[in-house]
Amino acid sequence: MFHALRCPVAAAKLPALAITVAGLLVSPRLVWAQTDPARQRLEQSRRHHEYNDVSTPAGRTVRVFVVYPEVDKPVPGVVIIHENRGLTDWERGLADQLAEAGYVAVAPDLLSQTGPGGGGTESYESRDAAREGIYKLPPEQVIADLDAVVEYTRTLEATTDAVAVCGFCWGGGQCFRFAAHNDQIKAAFVFYGPAPAQDVLTKVKVPVYGFYGGNDFRITGQVPRVAEAMKEAGLTFEPVVYENAGHGFMRSGESESAPPADRTAREQAWKRWKELLARL
Repeated sequence: MFHALRCPVAAAKLPALAITVAGLLVSPRLVWAQTDPARQRLEQSRRHHEYNDVSTPAGRTVRVFVVYPEVDKPVPGVVIIHENRGLTDWERGLADQLAEAGYVAVAPDLLSQTGPGGGGTESYESRDAAREGIYKLPPEQVIADLDAVVEYTRTLEATTDAVAVCGFCWGGGQCFRFAAHNDQIKAAFVFYGPAPAQDVLTKVKVPVYGFYGGNDFRITGQVPRVAEAMKEAGLTFEPVVYENAGHGFMRSGESESAPPADRTAREQAWKRWKELLARL
């Protein structure tokens, strides 16, 4: 059922046992790499990937995944706010796609130092456990972490001063909220994320571009109200609703088994997103 793809997440770790495929013993990691688009992209990418630690004024250390494009000059940076299960292969794969499009992509793990043993997303025993960890994060901590990551991105030698922020699902909501806090970013790209409260909306400081699924009323039903509030406040909010697409279509739409509407929405959203990024 498609509902299994709602707010989808990366698959849980496979046991380190050989399995049989077409009569042959094959490593589960190999099978997963062959079937998961994000993992396959990461393993085949020719771009430079690295992990770094970003310190915050509050004394936290946020782990970030960085991907550099193959270019001959500094380019804008894009900070990726992950979904509600933490930093997964999908966000890392998205970072690689943004770098392929010509941008320095920085994906922070906002669960850094919150898991067992002080670990991040990878330390949680299950996807559900990571999700529970996400909703325990203090809102002010998330904002402070993002402030530090944006500043880190801006100071990289490979980037210009132009930094945008994007977010997906839970991350889309955080992206919208961050747009009301930090006026140093150039734009906020909200992918099917809930809008903040009315009093926060009127404090948005940068252009916000929304990407929503037509069959995702829980989120998309807010769009008319948000658009009206932003218009009355003289703020830029440009939402697009993709017909018949469900929640999480940017992730589900790249699967071979994706519903046609999700696949179409993803293709159209990528085209629009690249056109908007070119304005940075």
